Amino acid sequence: MFDSGFGGLTVARAVIDLLPSERLVYVGDTGRYPYGPRRLSEVREFAHQITRHLVEDIGVKLVVVACNTAAAAALTTLRADFAVPVIGVIGPGTRSLVAATRTGRVGVIGTVGTIASGAYQEAVAATGAPVELTCAACPGFVEFVERDETGGDQVHVLAERLLAPVLDAKVDTLLLGCTHYPYLARTISDVMGRDVVLVSSADETAFELRSILMADDDGRPSVTRRSGVTEPLVHRFLSSGDEDRFRRLGSRLLGPELADVEPTPWT
Repeated sequence: MFDSGFGGLTVARAVIDLLPSERLVYVGDTGRYPYGPRRLSEVREFAHQITRHLVEDIGVKLVVVACNTAAAAALTTLRADFAVPVIGVIGPGTRSLVAATRTGRVGVIGTVGTIASGAYQEAVAATGAPVELTCAACPGFVEFVERDETGGDQVHVLAERLLAPVLDAKVDTLLLGCTHYPYLARTISDVMGRDVVLVSSADETAFELRSILMADDDGRPSVTRRSGVTEPLVHRFLSSGDEDRFRRLGSRLLGPELADVEPTPWT
């Protein structure tokens, strides 16, 4: 699993909780975040580099692109270039969005790159659901999360300005189209109002991952046994940026599973 930084830990948490028998390898590309303002071609190069490392060097059996910008830029080419299954967060989140609406007025917020790519517009249209979609880019949200500033007046004022288009459209359901955004859910909910349902793609992505794995696996726990003692799985976390910072903030966001952080080869 990989993301530009800490946002994908929302997906990691959902996967660890739903699939406790699977070993997770997470790459946070914090040395090159944020992905949102970058050219999609550049993000595509990053995504292929990280996936190649996960598949060829580490030997994972499946890759989750836990970053909406990277999924918008590279999901199709990753699936074509690698033999293992590759899933993203856009499809699962979109299906949850159109299923949750009551009025048919829905919204998606994301990074500049994600919204400009048209990936969510295409995904919503592909469902065939009779909904009216309003999208809004939210530059700055990722940076607040990466600085561990998920509350306070500054982020609230920014949210009021950036969420104005979806608020004016009177959406009743809003998809957080960036895996960083669930960490800002309280602020977003305060601005949008308590009647607006916030949808995160993390849980739906975990459910899709389970369905793929269970098609091949028999569901037996995958544990390490030493001297007859069953031990819990040890997950791996890699960062291309400051490893100590990733460990400190990441452990607060994810939980005790994130105890050690390794450098990436391109650090």
